[in-house]
Amino acid sequence: MAEHKPGSMNIEAQEKTFAGFITFVTRASIAIIVVLILLAMLNG
Repeated sequence: MAEHKPGSMNIEAQEKTFAGFITFVTRASIAIIVVLILLAMLNG
């Protein structure tokens, strides 16, 4: 079994997945806030 060297693993796929997740969460949060503001304005 090969010895593991810290910092030598290719994490490009994980970084892309994490960046996509952060983008999704940011856009979803903005959409939810906009919907809540519109609901407050229409029912106020």
